[in-house]
Amino acid sequence: MNKLNIESNIADPDAFYESLIDAHNGLTEEESHFMNAKLVLLLANHIGDADVLREALAQARAGVQSSVSGAV
Repeated sequence: MNKLNIESNIADPDAFYESLIDAHNGLTEEESHFMNAKLVLLLANHIGDADVLREALAQARAGVQSSVSGAV
């Protein structure tokens, strides 16, 4: 069974983040959400391992409600 890698694994994370932000430029909020959903599904398909995907979902969900509520 594979395990979710949560260590830094992107050669140039700042460049990736800039590309991610650039990909959203000019999109409406709805289009941006749709693009994010498509990106998640494309990457999930690339990963393909159901156990890794479940672990990623759990990691992403952990603390989201309290973090978003606390940010307001």
